[in-house]
Amino acid sequence: MTEATSKKQEPGTFKAVLFPYRSLSPTGFLILMTLIGITSFSLGLVFAFMGAWPVVGFFGLDALLIYFAFKLNYRAGREYEMVDLDPRQLVLTRVDPKGRREIFDFNTYWVRVNLLEEHDGRTSLSLSSHGNEIVFGSFLTDDERKDFAVALHDALLTARTVRPA
Repeated sequence: MTEATSKKQEPGTFKAVLFPYRSLSPTGFLILMTLIGITSFSLGLVFAFMGAWPVVGFFGLDALLIYFAFKLNYRAGREYEMVDLDPRQLVLTRVDPKGRREIFDFNTYWVRVNLLEEHDGRTSLSLSSHGNEIVFGSFLTDDERKDFAVALHDALLTARTVRPA
């Protein structure tokens, strides 16, 4: 998912925040876990009354594993990348789920936007300059990578024609 800044940008500048898409909202997660919990508890009671009481633990374990899987997924969703372009430089800032930042600076005139497309339609988006290549946007869909590559390439062309202040 891409979010461009809403305020009007100066000519030759481009700002975007790339972040993973999560289709299940926190409210939806609460509803889902409630339904799973009620279902697991109800079925566990049925098996307990039938004399198969050890099955109750497995129903609880399933619900717990589903909960932790979603929590890990939401944690990974806190990752994001910021692209900040002006006529002098392009800055890619990568922030991991723990909040650690990696910053990559590129000269606007030397950086290239690369979109590698595999035979099966999968894509990979990267920035390269002076033999260094940084892959980014790995959490975007293939269509989002293609659209973002075009937008960033066009913004780079514009930034190269604007004289730095």
